[in-house]
Amino acid sequence: MATVTPPIQAPGKGILLYMTGIFCMATMDLLAKTLAQEVHVSQAIWARYAGQTVIVALWFLPNLRTVAKTRYPGMQFARSMSLLLGTSMFFTSLTFLGLAEATAIMDINPVFITLGAALFLGERFGPRRAFGVIAALIGALIIIRPGSEVFSPFAFLPMIAACGYATFILLTRKVGHDEDPRTSLLYAALLGAVVTSVIVPFFWVPPSPKAMLLMVAIGGFGALGQLFLIQAVRFAEASAIAPFSYVGLLIAAFWGAVVFGEFPDLATWIGGAIIVASGIYIWHRERVTA
Repeated sequence: MATVTPPIQAPGKGILLYMTGIFCMATMDLLAKTLAQEVHVSQAIWARYAGQTVIVALWFLPNLRTVAKTRYPGMQFARSMSLLLGTSMFFTSLTFLGLAEATAIMDINPVFITLGAALFLGERFGPRRAFGVIAALIGALIIIRPGSEVFSPFAFLPMIAACGYATFILLTRKVGHDEDPRTSLLYAALLGAVVTSVIVPFFWVPPSPKAMLLMVAIGGFGALGQLFLIQAVRFAEASAIAPFSYVGLLIAAFWGAVVFGEFPDLATWIGGAIIVASGIYIWHRERVTA
């Protein structure tokens, strides 16, 4: 029987890694939205996984046989499919919603992560974490404003994506104690690449040189983002880092304004400020506890 290595508890480091990973993923979303204006969205999804697979395989080539060995084939498969579901739904939503709006709806995922961690991973769910998650949810609801035009049928796509992403984070936490993070990174890319490679030929549009460059960049940022996220949950509990998903909302608002001219309104800034404040509060409490 394999020996399970206890998780390293360094909440501050885990949160910093998580925020860096979120930045990479938010930038990848920007590139995907840009790419989807030229080709079918399935090509953006395929580029995310195929590009990451090539980069990871070349990176780990000297030790690829060792890296490919996993103790949890079933959970690695479930991780990859959960992430693929989340990516597919979110990339598709970007063709119908603004970058900030889709990200705001996606930011419901911290609630799913924290509750799932308490139910399935046995992590404690104290009043401070509950306060942070509830505050983050209130901030997201202020941005979404139920009943407004953001709540179109397409708004359910990032909600489904949030479920997929939360499941991915929880399963990553589960295998992260004694699984090589390189192995998790490889399988998250490889299985997604196999599935999308079967689907994408039916929707393929010949890409321009610009589109090809975007596809490569999507794979690169996806690989970096995944590596940081996998490392993050090795140092901090999933429910502790969950509220810091707000970083993606702020980055999305910035990219949306700069690249697409989508300027967030006052409600978006108020909701974002609440989410930021809740995350900083929990980070402070985690550092004090550690």
